[in-house]
Amino acid sequence: MEKDSPDEFSNVKPFLKWAGGKGQLLKELEKRLHPSIIHERTIHRYVEPFVGGGAMFFFLKRHFQVRESFLFDKNRELIMAYGVVKNYYKKLVADLSEIEDDHLHKSEESRKENYYQIREAYNRQMNDFDYDHYHPGWITRASYIIFLNKTCFNGLFRQNQKGEFNVPFGRYKNPKICDEENLAEVHKALKDAQLFCGDFTDSENYILDKSLVYLDPPYRPISSTSYFTSYSKEGFNDEDQEKLADFFKKMDKKGAYLMLSNSDPKNQDGEDDFFDNLYKDFKMERVVAKRNINRDATGRGKIRELIIRNYS
Repeated sequence: MEKDSPDEFSNVKPFLKWAGGKGQLLKELEKRLHPSIIHERTIHRYVEPFVGGGAMFFFLKRHFQVRESFLFDKNRELIMAYGVVKNYYKKLVADLSEIEDDHLHKSEESRKENYYQIREAYNRQMNDFDYDHYHPGWITRASYIIFLNKTCFNGLFRQNQKGEFNVPFGRYKNPKICDEENLAEVHKALKDAQLFCGDFTDSENYILDKSLVYLDPPYRPISSTSYFTSYSKEGFNDEDQEKLADFFKKMDKKGAYLMLSNSDPKNQDGEDDFFDNLYKDFKMERVVAKRNINRDATGRGKIRELIIRNYS
């Protein structure tokens, strides 16, 4: 089989549910890929400065030949978990299987107690955890991340200002904590990918002429109850959005194929031209998408999102 053929990754999907995940926007993004990519079904170099749950990356691996990938995120927990799946997934699967078996055999009240014990252990670990050099604790921590993600309320990753995971327990009858089949697929998909923990600007040196660059920053909140800046303790404010727009313009001059998504402020305020002004020199489209993660049920449902490109 041809190396890195999409046939190898026909079922791969994100192993974590992530706030602002792109699952429901993927077809709209695919239609807007550069014509040369659609024609050749090949991406020679893919760079994603905000990989998050990786929905776009895994989608591209399923449908295109992706020759090389460079995945960035400033969330160190996330990049560590990716590294464990890439390099130590068999040990991770063994740990998760044990956690799943123990959890599912408990009563609901005991499951809740177990959840908060693991959450507390996870948060306590953070104080002196070495994220820079691999050690066996990485596998334990990655198993905690996946367990919490699969059993917490609404299934999302969120940190408070101290960097602690603070999502409450979710009542699921039979959560799939250890998805061995998908973890094996993710492991294969990441085989030739390079992972980096860093700010989006750290990706600059990896972006070349005709690189496909997908930028999916933490969304600008469309209401006071939106969660989309809470994926890390640092958040992402309007100043960061402006910095990103400058980065977009700089990468445009390199000849890269750029695609960016964000929330549409006009959902709430028809006069809000924040992104229209930031990206006035580029192609902006408004597409209908469905938001699921919001503490307020009225903030869920169909809304418009932005897709911005530097090519037609």
